[in-house]
Amino acid sequence: MSVKSKEALIDPRAIVHLGAELDTGVKIGPFSIIGPHVKIGSGTVIESHVVLEGRTTIGRDNRIFPYASVGAVPQDLKYGGEDSELVIGDNNTVRECVTINKGTEGGGMVTRLGNGILVMAYCHIAHDCQIGDGVIMANQATLAGHVEIQDNAVLGGMTGIHQFCRIGSLAMVGAHSYVSMDVAPYTTVQGVRAKLSGLNITGIKRSNISEESLAALKVAYRIIFKSSLLLENAVEKIAENGPASPEVDQFVDFISSSERGVIR
Repeated sequence: MSVKSKEALIDPRAIVHLGAELDTGVKIGPFSIIGPHVKIGSGTVIESHVVLEGRTTIGRDNRIFPYASVGAVPQDLKYGGEDSELVIGDNNTVRECVTINKGTEGGGMVTRLGNGILVMAYCHIAHDCQIGDGVIMANQATLAGHVEIQDNAVLGGMTGIHQFCRIGSLAMVGAHSYVSMDVAPYTTVQGVRAKLSGLNITGIKRSNISEESLAALKVAYRIIFKSSLLLENAVEKIAENGPASPEVDQFVDFISSSERGVIR
């Protein structure tokens, strides 16, 4: 173990490889297993019966609950043993029985989670996913490989996200939804085959976006989703409405750059 691990609190029933690097104030619970290439930042708490393996880096002040499997090889038949990574930021909560896989050569070699994320029990985050800050994944939400979840998005319980999909900032995916196309920022989708159901007004207001920006988003939403205009013509019409807010710019850029198409 790293010299810094002398300042960590490790239960004697845990198994911590000598190659692991534990920073100041790390706590490791009983029967947890920490692999040789794992790095854990200060103040992080690993509860009992957790397995951390692979080339996994975990930041500061995280908490990982029992029976989580973090950093295991991908559930991908194309994975060839490459030395890929899992990188997790700061102040995240990973609840019971969550599985998070490391990356693959075909996806950039890194699965990455940002800061302030809540991953509830039994969720799965597959290889090469990119998760932004402040994301909430409710119980049993499941991400296939190469999924991108942008900042402050919320996934309801038992949702399934198809590989290569993107979920935009402050988007809300309702419980029991199946998502096979991109979800635009600031919108809400729901349904077994998820369909657009409006702007995520509650999430927008909680994020302290200004009334002016909310009004501009409502106009842009109507032009994109409620008019019969082609996308390029809709984007031109939004520009004609005057100076756009950063939120409208993000909304339009996301939709314009979608490769899978956006849920309507």
